[in-house]
Amino acid sequence: MRSIKENLHSRTVLIAFACSIFAAGPAYADSPETGGKLLLTRGVTSVDGTGGGGIVPWALITGNETERGIGASAFITAAHLPDYTLTTFGGAAGFYDRLELSYAHQTFDTGDTGALLGIGEGYEFGQDIFGAKLRIAGDAVYDQDRWMPQVAIGALYKSADDEPLLQALGADSANGTEFYVSATKLILEHSLLLNGTLRYSDANQNGLLGFGGMDDAGLYPEFSVGYLLSRRLVVGGEYRAKPDALGFAREDDWFDLYAVYALNDTVSLTAAWADLGSIATFDNQRGLYVSLQLGF
Repeated sequence: MRSIKENLHSRTVLIAFACSIFAAGPAYADSPETGGKLLLTRGVTSVDGTGGGGIVPWALITGNETERGIGASAFITAAHLPDYTLTTFGGAAGFYDRLELSYAHQTFDTGDTGALLGIGEGYEFGQDIFGAKLRIAGDAVYDQDRWMPQVAIGALYKSADDEPLLQALGADSANGTEFYVSATKLILEHSLLLNGTLRYSDANQNGLLGFGGMDDAGLYPEFSVGYLLSRRLVVGGEYRAKPDALGFAREDDWFDLYAVYALNDTVSLTAAWADLGSIATFDNQRGLYVSLQLGF
């Protein structure tokens, strides 16, 4: 079981990471501008609150700002599965198209399934997620004449509810920190977006069922592809490999097929069919999720 000292250390690392890279901002940071990004090039918002796809973070920075401004986004997402419902809301800020700071709160409602699991009908798992992402190389929009992708590194500190229950289920802790690196290539000539992410994690069901268990943390690949059918409409798919560390239940990888439509420069709507596999002994958790995002 992780000690309080280790949890405080994880938070300190995340805060120090965010502060140090913000301090290294551009020389023109004292006269920010707003807006300027091409439509949809901020991505949407993942279930973790980061800019990217629905389940995979991208190297893109949230908000409508260019390198001369500060932007922001807010979102709400709902996923309806056969035996559960996941609701997520939050927001993020993008600084000079370089740094992203984000927050998300997740609620996982077990509904009638809670009684079958022995934890009570309608029991809700919840967690808070604090994130920081830094673009370290490349530019997804302007690097069209070379194959260099936009690259970003990120960290997510996750704190779940009810640690005694999570430990009874086999988790080591209710708190954990994930680290990732993402590379995103936007090929405007072919209306194509490609993304690859490598995440270091020991999260059970994205952290909602705690962290750790039978296996140690490891590296897990994630992929996204998107095709721009028009200036306002993108379709694509995502895949996310995941840990499988709880002894009482198998955990499967996730994938989805999505469509994103930008109503205007501010509002975008995402709809997707997601397959989350087996969750807490209940298989075939497939269903629709929808997400509404505002970007500034």
